[in-house]
Amino acid sequence: MIKDMLFELQNNVVTAVLLVMIVVVAALGLRTGLLVGIAIPGSFLMGILVLYTFGMTINMVMLFGLILSVGMLVDGAIVVTEYADRKMAEGLDRKEAYGLAAKRMAWPVTASTATTLAAFAPLLFWTGLFGEFMKYLPITLIATLTASLLMALIFVPTLGSRVGRPGIGNPDLMRAMAAGQSADLTALPGLTGAYARLLSRALSNSGAVLIGAVVMLVSAQVLYWNFGKGIEFMPESEPERGAVYVHARGNLSVDDKDRLTRQVEERIFDLPEFSTLYARSAAGARYRDGGSADIVGAVQFEYKNWENRRTSTEVVADMRERLSDLAGVKIEVWEEKMGPPTGRQFHLNLMGQDFDVLAEHVAMVRGELGRIGGFVDIEDTLPLPGIEWELEVDRAQAAKFGVDIGSIGDMVQLVTEGLKLSDYRPDDADDEIDIVVRFPEEYRTLDELDEIRVTTPAGQVPISSFVRRVAKQDSGEINRIDSRRVISIIASVEDGILPDQKVRAIEGWLKENENWNPEISWAFKGEDEEQQESAAFLQRAFIVALFLMGVILVTQFNSFYSAFLILSAVLMSTIGVFLGLLIFQQPFGIVMSGVGVISLAGIVVNNNIVLIDTYDRLKKNFDDPVQAIIQTGAQRLRPVLLTTVTTVLGLMPMMFQINVDFVQRAVHIGAPSLQWWQQLSIAIVCGLTFATVLTLVVTPCALKFRTDIQAKFARRRSMKSGLVSQPAE
Repeated sequence: MIKDMLFELQNNVVTAVLLVMIVVVAALGLRTGLLVGIAIPGSFLMGILVLYTFGMTINMVMLFGLILSVGMLVDGAIVVTEYADRKMAEGLDRKEAYGLAAKRMAWPVTASTATTLAAFAPLLFWTGLFGEFMKYLPITLIATLTASLLMALIFVPTLGSRVGRPGIGNPDLMRAMAAGQSADLTALPGLTGAYARLLSRALSNSGAVLIGAVVMLVSAQVLYWNFGKGIEFMPESEPERGAVYVHARGNLSVDDKDRLTRQVEERIFDLPEFSTLYARSAAGARYRDGGSADIVGAVQFEYKNWENRRTSTEVVADMRERLSDLAGVKIEVWEEKMGPPTGRQFHLNLMGQDFDVLAEHVAMVRGELGRIGGFVDIEDTLPLPGIEWELEVDRAQAAKFGVDIGSIGDMVQLVTEGLKLSDYRPDDADDEIDIVVRFPEEYRTLDELDEIRVTTPAGQVPISSFVRRVAKQDSGEINRIDSRRVISIIASVEDGILPDQKVRAIEGWLKENENWNPEISWAFKGEDEEQQESAAFLQRAFIVALFLMGVILVTQFNSFYSAFLILSAVLMSTIGVFLGLLIFQQPFGIVMSGVGVISLAGIVVNNNIVLIDTYDRLKKNFDDPVQAIIQTGAQRLRPVLLTTVTTVLGLMPMMFQINVDFVQRAVHIGAPSLQWWQQLSIAIVCGLTFATVLTLVVTPCALKFRTDIQAKFARRRSMKSGLVSQPAE
């Protein structure tokens, strides 16, 4: 499984690199495109060297981090080479052009990389099981993106100064750029001219554009929460293995348990989807994440390759139908999920001092689960009905015979598990072997406990003379939290139903139930507990990331408005996230979509940083701010589109679950490992695509809005100054 999973992700790394390189070469030309492309292997090698130095190994999260980083690694190199190309087209020598590009774009590229790293840095402090699992993503991205900064500002300009040549460009656009404020960019043909005309119309209605963006932000949220698929903790993917657990109650012998387990095994043995079946009964049927004590057997199974079988949903439904008429047993089907284990989908702990009251509330909750519906394999940890035999010793009577408790215990062990006399280690073994003495099998009975004789100073005396055998209710396993008895109700939900919806329904019922005893407290555990902890951490990480990015941006631009404008693109990009999830009919995953939004925050700010930095430089040379904004948009159009397209294309195969096998020359769709990363890919691809539209249209309108406000205040100040300076009549 590990080999297949890594192979699929390796194929996606290669696919992402090829797609990015095709776009870069097509847009910038062969020589410039190869200069940009060298940033990918260079950053990969430097990043992996750092990871190797810290003793880390390749895993699925690290490989996805490489896929995610492919499109971002070339962003800085694209910005530098595009600027150098423009300067060479204006007549500068390639050495001067690349030297100027490295100096001019050093701060914007460094700031954009720093903000991206600031977005991922809080994820390093993710604690718990999922933190240990997901920490390789920010580590990989930080290592490779830091390496890409060195590639963009040192290696690429150095190589460009030696072999650089003007790439594919529009001569008319280059002349217009060089002409400055005398050029009419709206008259240009092609994409740049069309964009300039669109931007000119948008700037003339900048207020309406900004209001429309806010309306779209609210509308996207409303649309998703009313028509979307809701919330889930982790994405579902096609499992590789699972087990059928056999529940039965009663005074069952080992043979009885084995017989029931064999019946289950025989009924599912001929299913063609299984490559392996392994049955265990009695003490060997271990449960993976706890559960009731009435499990008497388990049939573990391993699926064939996902391409050569039905889906697990169909197989499980088939198994349940085959086993539905088995008398005296209850069947539970468990399937292994990808990623860290989180326990069952529904796990509710009830805590209290009075066991009888606890048992009543357990029955109440189970009844509510049945009423709401959608739950399967419901069980609890109440002790099973049963009898245990207790030997009550009359210590005073035993003392008369000169017998102590230890002697009585030794004699009881002879009837039951045996009395250890010594141990022995054979010459051909490493472990010692216990030497145990027991009564013959025919004497290992309950009646024999009454007939055992113990040696006393007065001779052999039956222990029944001072020991009474009493039948008691079997207490089973007793669990306590903070000295309070705990009973768990555990269940799974039916396929196609989100666990979060059912958990929230039960939570609402628990809060509003008037018959609930206040002495009984409750708490959700298992998957819901992990979900709440992860959601709380990701919210804090998002806030910290925005704060760190804000500090960097204020330092870079010395303007709170510019920093606010760039960070607002992060919130606006969530429009694309929710619309993408709605289109693909995917739920919002707490972990994957949450990490996707945080990752998106670090990506979408890059284009805005370079755009605003360019505007701050150009506005000094233009009398009309609108012309400066249009010139800025036209200059940054190609690099903005390129950086967006490279990132989007790098993740596009993951979003559509396409795996290109270059060895076997085949294309596979829907691999389990790709299903797991789809939500994160959708969040970044759709969010970044929409954020690019915002960068190219809404951000210029926001800049125009600021200039209008500044001009308005300037006029008021001048009018006040004029009124004050007029002489009194």
